[in-house]
Amino acid sequence: MSERITRALRLKTDPGIFLTTVGIMVAFVVITILFGGWVGEVFGVASTWIMTNLGWFYIFGVTAFLFFLIWIALSRFGHVRLGADGEKPEHSTATWFGMLFAAGIGSILMFWGVAEPISHFANPPRGGVEPGSTDAASQAMAFTLYHFGLHTWTIFALPSLAFAYFIYKRKMPPRVSSIFAPVLGDKIFGPIGKTIDVVALIGTVFGVATSVGLGTLQINAGLNELFGIAISPFVQVLTIAIVTTIACISVALGLEKGIKRLSNLNIAMAVGLLIFILITGPTLFLLKGTVESLGVYLTSLPELALWNNVFPASDDLASWQNTWTVFYWAWTITWSPFVGIFIARISKGRTIREFVFGVLGLPVAFSVLWFGIFGMASFDIELNGDGGLAERVAIEGDIPGALFEFLSHYPLATFVSGLAVVLVVIFFTTSVDSAAMVVDMMASGKDDDVQVSPTHQRVIWGVLMGAVGATILVGTGEGGLTALQQVITVIGLPFFVMGFVMMYSLVRGISDDMGDRLPTVTRQWDRAYSADELEKNEEAPSPEPVHPLHSLPDGEDTRPEEDDGA
Repeated sequence: MSERITRALRLKTDPGIFLTTVGIMVAFVVITILFGGWVGEVFGVASTWIMTNLGWFYIFGVTAFLFFLIWIALSRFGHVRLGADGEKPEHSTATWFGMLFAAGIGSILMFWGVAEPISHFANPPRGGVEPGSTDAASQAMAFTLYHFGLHTWTIFALPSLAFAYFIYKRKMPPRVSSIFAPVLGDKIFGPIGKTIDVVALIGTVFGVATSVGLGTLQINAGLNELFGIAISPFVQVLTIAIVTTIACISVALGLEKGIKRLSNLNIAMAVGLLIFILITGPTLFLLKGTVESLGVYLTSLPELALWNNVFPASDDLASWQNTWTVFYWAWTITWSPFVGIFIARISKGRTIREFVFGVLGLPVAFSVLWFGIFGMASFDIELNGDGGLAERVAIEGDIPGALFEFLSHYPLATFVSGLAVVLVVIFFTTSVDSAAMVVDMMASGKDDDVQVSPTHQRVIWGVLMGAVGATILVGTGEGGLTALQQVITVIGLPFFVMGFVMMYSLVRGISDDMGDRLPTVTRQWDRAYSADELEKNEEAPSPEPVHPLHSLPDGEDTRPEEDDGA
């Protein structure tokens, strides 16, 4: 390691990265408030172009990341420990899973748990089946689990693994630029590295802000269902302000007191809601349907992983993949640096193999269970119950209100819906407070265990995420889910390019640290002779004795020199 890198590692917070990112975010908020229609138009045109011309790149990229992770876990690199050799994991598997879940897609499961399966049930993505049929239900579950199964957690796992390796093995700062050290060398501490970090911070803020927007829409829908509070921009901005304040208080308390307690609480409440639906609903139907959904997902995955909707069933479905799958991948990868550092920080001491299969296994298993139960319960309402759920979601377009319409078909609807709103608020809070902590680490280049940054600095990040989320929702002229989709599709593109460089950098870094393996040397034997050839050879004059090892054309023997005992 060069002296420049050594000196850089000792530096305190670099204000340039922090101030530049904050300045750009504030400028975005101000410009959007003043020229919202123009900003919305720019993002609309850019996102349409990206979806039309580069949607295939998003689809291919995530699948390539998945294959890479499986390969590196099964390769000779799999036993490498993310920390000192022989170091044990800091957290138990149960605690690790809870924190993975809370930092990853807890709020997403609440928003889409009912909405996505029932949307695809009413409007099958690939066509060719009757809407509302059992075939439509199977197709709906295949796409839902494709969106929230292995591919989503692959997007989180790749930067997480890279962060964990370079932070704990090479003792690099917790910044995105550190991952590119094998490629850029000490340039990561110069303008190139700082540019990478600023871009990563901007993308992360936008990614978390999108989650903030989705959570706000769902909270507003729940309040409307429970108390008749109007669905309006004013209510949404007020909701963001209140929840962001709660998140800032939580992040000021730190990881152990704030995020960890909230993580445990929302996991317990989410599992409780899941059990309630399982017990009070058609239990046997839900269990059988969940198992069958897993089978549908696994059999459909090889095709869906590279499906690009080249031959859409109708003009209405021509843009389906762009507004669903491409949006998901772009959104997820923008906040993957935040989730990446967070997961890396709680995964210290695990091997690469444990890490990959843990991050891809545990949360995905819960996602299958969650969507299996909520998805099949939604289908049961339409096929065997009073119906009305598909009409509200697919025809009226009320995706944020899907969960509460669903709960109205179950006992204690008002009480459970109230708990669901609280659960969404807690998930919302854990996303913002953990993101504020991690983004501050990325900006400062210091782990929280090494240097505790000023509380007001973390609060600034939390406020920025709330402000950007509110601005996207009500300031771009589009409003709602459409605005979130357009902005995040544009912001996500640079991160996909980074992902391919990240894979190369990680392999090169581990290879350099392990030492290149010497080339394998094999013996080269003479040709095997048949019985007839051997008989002819016996009749022919005996040639000079030849060692079974061939010699090189110039007569130089290929055999290794024998030990002479020296």
